[in-house]
Amino acid sequence: MAQGRHTLMDPPIEELLDKVDSKFTLVALGSARARQVNSYYNSLGEGLGKVVPPQVASVSGKPVSIAFEEIAAGKATYTRPDPEEEAALAAAIADAAEAGLLGDGESAAVVEAVEGGGAEVIEALDVGGDDPAAS
Repeated sequence: MAQGRHTLMDPPIEELLDKVDSKFTLVALGSARARQVNSYYNSLGEGLGKVVPPQVASVSGKPVSIAFEEIAAGKATYTRPDPEEEAALAAAIADAAEAGLLGDGESAAVVEAVEGGGAEVIEALDVGGDDPAAS
């Protein structure tokens, strides 16, 4: 008889927490990638999109499950911004707002988000480029 796990979640939380630095990062990374997977499925049939398709062959069709499987497989990762990069980004956004390249409400919200509390914001979501069918 096959030995099963004592949890309903696959991959287990412990395995996912080994891939990130905190449970808060896991939630932010998982939700961001799940939104991308959901956007990919919603944009099917519209031609080539900008959203990266799922990078793992999953039994589940649910975006959150697919996102967690990608994190466990090391296909979805994150990077944290450096404080100097955040300051440069805020300055560039402020310059773009002054030049009129951003809308009024848009620029104020972006500058406030970057300057106000960007230390805990996940800068980028890196998704591997391997073909999931090949693995």
